[in-house]
Amino acid sequence: MTYCVGMMLDRGMVFMSDTRTNSGVDNISTFRKMVIWEKPGTACITVMTAGNLATTQAVISLLEERSKSPSERDPDILSASSMFQVATMIGNTLREVISTHADEGQRADAAFNATILVGGQIAGGEPRLFLIYPEGNFIEASADTPFFQIGETKYGRPILLRAYDPAMSYEEAIKLLLVSFDSTIKANLSVSLPLDVHVYEKGALTTGRRFRITGDDPYYQEISAGWGDALKAAFAQLPEFSFD
Repeated sequence: MTYCVGMMLDRGMVFMSDTRTNSGVDNISTFRKMVIWEKPGTACITVMTAGNLATTQAVISLLEERSKSPSERDPDILSASSMFQVATMIGNTLREVISTHADEGQRADAAFNATILVGGQIAGGEPRLFLIYPEGNFIEASADTPFFQIGETKYGRPILLRAYDPAMSYEEAIKLLLVSFDSTIKANLSVSLPLDVHVYEKGALTTGRRFRITGDDPYYQEISAGWGDALKAAFAQLPEFSFD
């Protein structure tokens, strides 16, 4: 399993993903789940994946090949004229891969399923964020739903719902996401560091700040310990329950 979040802000977008994959408690690996394609001045597209690793890697590989090889550029997401077209292309590719695997491999419910977050901006349009389902259809983020999560979403979602503000700075957004990820990591062993981060600035049309946060990162450790202490302090300040 995994945990990925794409968040819309007034000033741009922030993406964060963990890197753990596992097929049992004795088979744990680290894989990058965030991929960025860019054509500086024209397009910047960030993709994050969750689900069956073979499926997600096949989707990314197909998209990579169709973006690089002239004879295979059908479709080429970097030639799309809108983020809606990008989401459609990725959705079709995901459906194609799942259908192929399901026909040739073992048959089991959700055996080859995957979900994808894709966000970015293409020249002439606004930044947009989409959540793509295994069936290939998708929904778009809006003012009512300004962030999407995939993977192990339930542990970190309440934090985002309570503290998200579209006007927050990138630094505040990263702090909020780190609290959300830390809560998820504490509750579920299938999510773990390191975390990949991409900050996209509205109108940049090129890759923004991109970095990885590891378990020994001093700021992450401070956030993790500080959030635990803050919860204990807040709990202690709540009114006592009485049976009377």
